[in-house]
Amino acid sequence: MLQLQRDVSLREFNTFGLPATARYLVTIDSEAALVDALAMPELAGLPRLVLGGGSNVVLTQDFDGVVLKMAIRHRERLADDAHASYVRGGAGEVWHDFVGWTLEQGCPGLENLALIPGTLGAAPIQNIGAYGLELAERFASLRALDTTTGEFVTLERDDCAFGYRDSLFKREPGRFIIVSVTLRLPRPWHAVTGYADVSRTFADAGIESPSAVQIFEAVADIRRRKLPDPAVLGNAGSFFKNPVVDAQTFADLRDRFAQIVGYAQPDGTWKVAAGWLIDQCGWRGKSLGQAAVHERQALVLVNRGGASGADIVALAKAVQASVHERFGISLDPEPLML
Repeated sequence: MLQLQRDVSLREFNTFGLPATARYLVTIDSEAALVDALAMPELAGLPRLVLGGGSNVVLTQDFDGVVLKMAIRHRERLADDAHASYVRGGAGEVWHDFVGWTLEQGCPGLENLALIPGTLGAAPIQNIGAYGLELAERFASLRALDTTTGEFVTLERDDCAFGYRDSLFKREPGRFIIVSVTLRLPRPWHAVTGYADVSRTFADAGIESPSAVQIFEAVADIRRRKLPDPAVLGNAGSFFKNPVVDAQTFADLRDRFAQIVGYAQPDGTWKVAAGWLIDQCGWRGKSLGQAAVHERQALVLVNRGGASGADIVALAKAVQASVHERFGISLDPEPLML
């Protein structure tokens, strides 16, 4: 039976550990529970916030509405064919644990996305990506409740309008509530080791043909070295997207800043390393109150203890202003500001 909680602290439900209170909170552990929650008369007309792991939000104020805490947990190996294995999981599955489970099932393909915080249901919204792979490359479909019709729908890859840290779900926020995700893991498996940190790890170890498990462990180790654990130091992982510029703009920047870090894209554009830009502006390790730029990775903003959402936003805006003033580049944040 659904329990409607009132005046709930959201501090433990966001990885920044920011203080905020929700008027109502309902834990959703099934599709039926979601339907029942949306039919509650107490919640009619109230704003809704769907939370998974809370790793992609900055809470700047109390939420005068209902938080739907997604806790739908199930894992299924659906089928194999000549070209792929298909796996499905509930929206409340912890992403990293789900990736580990796929490897246990003999279904490699997600290992480059190890240790990304958050849940499976949130992964398509952000089109998560790291170390040479994006979720869209492994996505098959998802099941979601379309709140405009009240019906459950299946959305295929092309329906989701995936882009760099972007999707239909960011462009139409609140319309779809994801309940499960199906992934397509290609067969035969091919290692993705082109990303510099990954290739260097295996070169140093003298490993020419790493297994999927070895890549999983290497990526997790790299992330642990570079990024703070949210359980220890509040953060939301990489705070800014790597800006994408055209080839001429990147050439001009390289003329002015010979050491600039960028990655050529298939369409001729260049993805500039946001962490490098921030570092060059002197922000690494600097604080504004209890909000700070992490000392090991300038792309990560952290809560040193006692920071508010407003503090995180103020720091983010100061960083953006510095980067724009020096490089003429606008940085876009990854987390949703609420």
